Amino acid sequence: MKKIILGLALFGFTINQAQTDPKLYDIIDAVSEERLRNDVKTLADFGTRHTLSDTLSDTRGIGAARRWIKSEFDKISKDCGDCLEVFYQQDLVEKGRNQRIVKDVMVVNVVAIQRGTKYPNRFIIMSGDIDSRVSDPTDFTSDSPGANDNASGMAGAIEAARVLSKYKFDSSIIYVGLSGEEQGLFGGQGLAKYAQDNNWDIVGILNNDMIGNIKGVDGVIDNRTFRIFSEPVPANESERARRARRFYGGEVDGISRQLARYVHKTVKTYMPEMNPMMVYRLDRFGRGGHHRPFNDVGFAGIRIMEAHENYTQQHQDIRTEDGIDYGDTFEHVNFPYCKKLTAVNAINLASIASAPPAPKNVGIGGIVQPSAKFSWDKVDGAVGYKIYWRDTTSPTWDNSRYVGDVSEYTLDGIVVDNFFFGVAAVGKDGHESLVTFPNKIIR
Repeated sequence: MKKIILGLALFGFTINQAQTDPKLYDIIDAVSEERLRNDVKTLADFGTRHTLSDTLSDTRGIGAARRWIKSEFDKISKDCGDCLEVFYQQDLVEKGRNQRIVKDVMVVNVVAIQRGTKYPNRFIIMSGDIDSRVSDPTDFTSDSPGANDNASGMAGAIEAARVLSKYKFDSSIIYVGLSGEEQGLFGGQGLAKYAQDNNWDIVGILNNDMIGNIKGVDGVIDNRTFRIFSEPVPANESERARRARRFYGGEVDGISRQLARYVHKTVKTYMPEMNPMMVYRLDRFGRGGHHRPFNDVGFAGIRIMEAHENYTQQHQDIRTEDGIDYGDTFEHVNFPYCKKLTAVNAINLASIASAPPAPKNVGIGGIVQPSAKFSWDKVDGAVGYKIYWRDTTSPTWDNSRYVGDVSEYTLDGIVVDNFFFGVAAVGKDGHESLVTFPNKIIR
């Protein structure tokens, strides 16, 4: 009888740990397709948002666009009792920095910070790009509405701020419009340096670049699949870490890859109708996005975007040739899809901002033993920890065990040679940190 009671108690505890947070379903429902449509239309109607375009006009050019974006963040802040810190972050990029910088330009980002109640200097970031371009990257006067690339991502960041500002979170969330992407990722470089100079503890950046197209140039129409690009290991990793991978693994387990897995898991839990596709690459083949400058200095960062691109609508002069309408115009954006990918971001921002920090100094042992041993430093705010493991060829964490509020644990019967492992911290409401891949060996 005692065994039965104990088993039921353990079963109930396991179920409790597996519960979802109803708040995240409310967040999904609160994302507005109509507001996204209106915001993309407003951004596209600025004519061009090229980084080198007009900054004085109130109706045309990147200056008008960034002032409007700031005004929207200011309105959101007013509605939530001044819960956002809204400001411009800017850097001068001089003529000749590269072939696309044909005159001196001030690259200006629009930043809105929603401070966490417990970890105000710990940040999860959602970004969209303000700027747009046509076929010639130095043409800063022609019409370049940039509706999908990247008014969709910028509108998504504004909408996420509207929805999430109604809540309070332990950690801080940053919503940002980055400039200078098409000219050489200058906005991201500027904000990444600003983060370093101000000692920001960045969990990661979710870079949204083109989240509104469902009709691919490959002929596929798909309103459920989206891609998550992530680099395998940090660009600034140490030589010691590189050598250790030869013996212990981890070549696909850097911090950006763990962020990608986190997004994949959250989406499969709360939005099972969606099909998140993890792509084991920093970005599209030979191309770049605004998460890369953060990756370059050692922060986790991923790119979230549509699965099927249409190149006739990217970086194109507006024209019609051979019956094909070229140009990134408003009518090509699919707003139900844009709403879904905005919700993908919002629930991940909320989940990460609600979770305790990830454990540090995760040790692993079990060489020539029929068990895997683990140790880690406890973290503030965690009520327990979860050990994850997967086949070495699996892209996702497929197995897990909640082990309670301990700082070491042994998985009996699990041979360390056959799997990869990680440890996550679990908060009181069930939200988990990113998984930490082991970074030391237990002898």
